[in-house]
Amino acid sequence: MSTWLTPEETQALWLSAKVALCSTLLCLPAGIGLAWWLERRRFPGRFLVDALVQLPMVLPPVVPGYLLLLLLGTQGPLGRWLESQFGIVVAFTWKGAVLASAVMAFPLMVQPIRLAFRLIDARLEHAAATLGARPWRVFATITLPLAAPGVIAGGVLCFSRSLGEFGATMAFVGNIPGETRTLPLAIYSLTHVPDGEAAALRLVVLSIALAVAALLVSHWLGRRAERRLGFADHRSAHAEL
Repeated sequence: MSTWLTPEETQALWLSAKVALCSTLLCLPAGIGLAWWLERRRFPGRFLVDALVQLPMVLPPVVPGYLLLLLLGTQGPLGRWLESQFGIVVAFTWKGAVLASAVMAFPLMVQPIRLAFRLIDARLEHAAATLGARPWRVFATITLPLAAPGVIAGGVLCFSRSLGEFGATMAFVGNIPGETRTLPLAIYSLTHVPDGEAAALRLVVLSIALAVAALLVSHWLGRRAERRLGFADHRSAHAEL
């Protein structure tokens, strides 16, 4: 890879992978919990919570990034507190890029997981509960395994969206080589320098290849999870009928 990509381009690639992976791991527990809560509970303001979750998808990406900067920048209320109390600085660091990517990708994770929970036969959970299983055990042994295909799909969508995040990252953490310059920001930078078109095209091709690979992995993992759960055999039998 080093003979094809320059050290700066390789650095942008690995930084993008690190940011996307950390963003996905950050979103996963919250995404599963929120998806289950929205799908299985009825409460006042549920529509408002749902709308807030989906809001980053309809806003210009620079808006969430700017709001993160106002809140978590070194002069923001939360950012100033984190720095004074714990010495943690988020803005203009790769950790901030993770947070910006997580905010923008979170809605894409929640939706497939919600759908997976919706398709689970609630009678299976009720049967386990009547046999004395505690709610957390029902969730861990029945609900979550049955929702595995949706969790996998949500995780891959989150990872892919994080790889391509640009606007919120630019607004919140800037375009700092070696610190916050991910693949999209590197492509943007190369299109603004003389003779940068060839390098930008290399990174564009690489980005497309990574996105296709992520979709293929998602498909393979989803089909494997469905086979383990017996969904594929069920579909085959239904097709034969």
